[in-house]
Amino acid sequence: MTTLRPFTCNDLLKYNAVNLDPLTETYGLSFYMQYLAHWPEYFLVAESASGEIMGYIMGKSEGHGENWHGHVTALTVSPYYRRLGLAATLMTSLEVVSEKKRCYFVDLFVRVSNKNAIAMYKALGYVVYRTVLEYYSGDPDEDAFGDLRVLGVSNNWWQRRHCVEEAKVHPGL
Repeated sequence: MTTLRPFTCNDLLKYNAVNLDPLTETYGLSFYMQYLAHWPEYFLVAESASGEIMGYIMGKSEGHGENWHGHVTALTVSPYYRRLGLAATLMTSLEVVSEKKRCYFVDLFVRVSNKNAIAMYKALGYVVYRTVLEYYSGDPDEDAFGDLRVLGVSNNWWQRRHCVEEAKVHPGL
């Protein structure tokens, strides 16, 4: 049995098995604490019956006016618990929070090499709207796709008003 619950400070001591995956971005403790303090409703953990962290999602709401949106900062599932639909469940939870906050869309970044995640996001209705060159640092640096999904609260209005075209940009531009 899987339980979705709010992320807590104690989870920072238990999530290493999830974060060891090479496709997972790992941040400093202060970064996680900032998200936990500012956007706790966007920070959820999937926990097994034995108390093991199976995965988590961390996000926020940001922007102004018609750019008010939810953002997925991190989504990861332990390799032991993949292909069970946990990532999709966590994404749905973040989208529900974003809808309640009257966000127009949800966006995220994904490594261009992460084919499984790209396929999942596509199945969930996300579209690539830009490529950010050298977004992920490494040897060599890796590009990211910027994906978004328009939410139901704004679906007709936002889609008519905005034409999503893929663009290639450098980070910070």
